[in-house]
Amino acid sequence: MLAKTYASAVFGVDARTVTVEVNAGGAQQPKYFLVGLPDSAVKEGEQRIEAAINNSGFRLPRLKLVVNLAPADIRKEGSAYDLPIALAILAATGQVDKENLDQFVLMGELALDGQIRPVRGVLPMAIQARKEKFKGLLIPTGNAREAAIVNHLDVYAINNLREAVEVIEGTGNHQPVALDTRDDFFANQEAYQHDFADVRGQENIKRALEIAAAGGHNVILIGPPGAGKTMLARRLPSILPPLGLQEALETTKIHSVAGILPPNSALVYHRPFRAPHHTISDVALVGGGSNPLPGEISLAHNGVLFLDELPEFKRTVLEVMRQPMEERKVTISRAKLTVDYPASFMLIASMNPCPCGYYNHPEKECVCAPGVVQRYLNKISGPLLDRIDLHVEVTPVGFDELTAIERPRTGSQQILERVIAARKVQEERYLSTPDLYANAQMPSRMVREICTLNQAGQVLLQTAMKKLQLSARAYDRILKVSRTIADLGGSPDIKIEHLAEAIQYRSLDRENWVG
Repeated sequence: MLAKTYASAVFGVDARTVTVEVNAGGAQQPKYFLVGLPDSAVKEGEQRIEAAINNSGFRLPRLKLVVNLAPADIRKEGSAYDLPIALAILAATGQVDKENLDQFVLMGELALDGQIRPVRGVLPMAIQARKEKFKGLLIPTGNAREAAIVNHLDVYAINNLREAVEVIEGTGNHQPVALDTRDDFFANQEAYQHDFADVRGQENIKRALEIAAAGGHNVILIGPPGAGKTMLARRLPSILPPLGLQEALETTKIHSVAGILPPNSALVYHRPFRAPHHTISDVALVGGGSNPLPGEISLAHNGVLFLDELPEFKRTVLEVMRQPMEERKVTISRAKLTVDYPASFMLIASMNPCPCGYYNHPEKECVCAPGVVQRYLNKISGPLLDRIDLHVEVTPVGFDELTAIERPRTGSQQILERVIAARKVQEERYLSTPDLYANAQMPSRMVREICTLNQAGQVLLQTAMKKLQLSARAYDRILKVSRTIADLGGSPDIKIEHLAEAIQYRSLDRENWVG
């Protein structure tokens, strides 16, 4: 007898429906054949499926079983095919009524006792199931809330193989998971745990990060050890506008595919903050592998990627970020497939000015040998620095500021209000341009239209370009930062003070930084 069930395979951040076909009979000796380009995890499922069937009150008959995963030219990977294969076997051997099998997509890893374990990539699977007009989705309980955010699809949370059979046959009292996506999303948008009110002094750095948050600009902080670079960077998400529902869905898809969504979570509620260690490989940063998975730059989509101690990262790792920073996506190409992962992130990096950390320190003397400082700085290439809009020098906080009597300090909420006001101006400005919502994302043609300067501004920028030997990309980025500063100040035009402030944030374009 022939039976079919439906599963799903994830490619990039999208899913594709897989048909599981099982034919039972034709031989007295039991044989099991699995075809359709399965990987090792799918092949090993034979032992899990047999034990789960027998331990769930069913039986695996002594028949020839041929299992085909179609389309057969696409590689199937992972243990999530256990459940659809098991139900197809039960239907093909007459133990389960197969009348309703074609109405559901099934995914789950089977334990030996028949329990069903969570899998990754459930949100894209649910979206694809709704697109192909399946009635429902049977998935492990740990993934249920994640899939339930997709409207017009019945999502059943199942704990074991027996419950899956009951849902298929319409027995028992199983109801779809009910979840109001909007209510759940807004109810879980709590305040960020870090606050700029904890930072003593460093008002100029707070100002630079406010500009970065208002326009979505990349930042690099350079200063001696203990100056507060990491402390400031970790508070950047607290002044970014809250995630919108559509942004949350995009981010959740990526985290679901990567398998890092917390159990029983429905959505990613806060902007991601990713801080990979400097020993990371280029594949781990941008994504890839034999079965391509999203890297850190995609996991930071709609959020912040923090690279602490930037020169300690391998140069090849840093250079692979250049194209994704411009295009806001990364394309992973393999012999048989090409996948795109979104990578619209804010980069914030920090570094010491030299290996010992005290080059140009106001009080401590640098002990680095001649030429060491230059080699250290040259680990960061000129093209990468070009793509960072704000270069900010962080100086140590003095004893008087650290021990000053408590006085009101600017907190994240106050800064956030100004950032949101500036972002609203930008939303109105780019209303007719899809996928563009911040000044940092402006293409060059729009920079010429939106960031116009008066005569005095043109003279000032021309002087800065010659003196600092800036590139055309740096020219565009200065104009974008100027536009953001003007938005924060509520000015419709870029004034000369806005431009001057933007130019002073190009400190790393000076003579010591040749890349």
